[in-house]
Amino acid sequence: MRTVRGWFRETTGGLPRTFWYLWTGTLINRLGSFVLVFLAIYLTQARHFSAAQAGLVMGLWGVGGAVGTTVGGTLVDRWGRRPTLLTAHLGAATMMLTLGFARPLWAVAVGALLLGMFAEAARPAFGAMMIDVVPERDRLRAFSLNYWAINLGFACAAVLAGLAAEAGYLLLFVVDAATTLVTALIIFVKVGETRRPTAVAAGGAPGRAGGPRVGALRTIAADRVFLGFVVLNLFGALVFLQHISMLPIAMGDAGLSPATYGSVIALNGVLIVVGQLFVPRLIRGRSRSHVLALASVVMGVGFGLTAFADAAWFFGLTVLIWTLGEMLNSPSNATLIAELSPAELRGRYQGVFSLSWQVAGAVAPVLGGLVREHAGNATLWLGCAAIGVATALAHLLSGPARERRAARLRRPEVPVVPVTAVQPPAPQPAEAAATAPAEPVGARTPA
Repeated sequence: MRTVRGWFRETTGGLPRTFWYLWTGTLINRLGSFVLVFLAIYLTQARHFSAAQAGLVMGLWGVGGAVGTTVGGTLVDRWGRRPTLLTAHLGAATMMLTLGFARPLWAVAVGALLLGMFAEAARPAFGAMMIDVVPERDRLRAFSLNYWAINLGFACAAVLAGLAAEAGYLLLFVVDAATTLVTALIIFVKVGETRRPTAVAAGGAPGRAGGPRVGALRTIAADRVFLGFVVLNLFGALVFLQHISMLPIAMGDAGLSPATYGSVIALNGVLIVVGQLFVPRLIRGRSRSHVLALASVVMGVGFGLTAFADAAWFFGLTVLIWTLGEMLNSPSNATLIAELSPAELRGRYQGVFSLSWQVAGAVAPVLGGLVREHAGNATLWLGCAAIGVATALAHLLSGPARERRAARLRRPEVPVVPVTAVQPPAPQPAEAAATAPAEPVGARTPA
């Protein structure tokens, strides 16, 4: 009992109060994150769209998310974390209800586009707030705790959504909108602005965080180490996001009900809830590149085995396998992005990294649907396995450069400022920036 108490204290103790308000908002929001989990089933079964049309709608969600993270990342640095987060939550709740009442394909498509934009605009703000309030030494466990909350909510939501779908799909949209509003209320009442003005801003103007947008974009475009990591995350996300686009369709073709899909996908959240808090201790002190490479292989194997699944227990086994890879990937991913991001450009680095998820959100369902229709179900899932192995090799090759870059940013004497027409780039210290999870679009990401 004393050992368990000590582990609990070591895992949760000493974190700022603001972090726990953000954590609570995440948990409540995820408990009601019904829509994206069942959107593919809703579109094909309730709205009677084809698999290609459903993929198009989900792709537009991703396109909206790409716009949202880009704009949101800029607003985070120029307008502030709190107003950006509140605006995104209120807009997402409104569009959630609008999408629930939409009927023609064009209306559903526009609703998904706008919902993706508002929902994902919250991601850079949330990630920047987490980094603002949590000291660097505590970020690994803070990210793990937040990801744990996301998946506790996701596990419950997947099961509850399957039951709610039997009562009527509109209920999914109403509950999702309500929990998003509750999260906004918590932020409004309990969380203040966390952005700290810098003495010398990115463009050289005192007290102005963020600096010129063009200079910031040039700095990011010149950061090849960071962009290389973003590209690797994009390939991983293309594989991972098949679980919310093509997996429910594959299970439906196997004669399994929406409730069965909800129970199977809930295994993902249950395993993370049970084991995620032990992962930081397991990987502490190990090479992050090796951990990320192993995670990519395990996820690829899990999705690859889906090619042979034909029963609920087999689909459940594949989910458990790729979930192990996800658990290894999440904390290493989050801390690495934190260390690669200059403090004064935190929001925009957040937005660019989040953009990889949104591009994957737009491409994964469309690409998955096309491959499945023209090359077959087995080709889709075996292709996911091949991408996982290739991504693992790329992590091993690019890892040393990333660690050198992170070590350089930890030195207070070397600052980084955005590139401007009259001032060349120079490195600046960063506490770091991280996404929550990394996690994918919508239901699995902080919103």
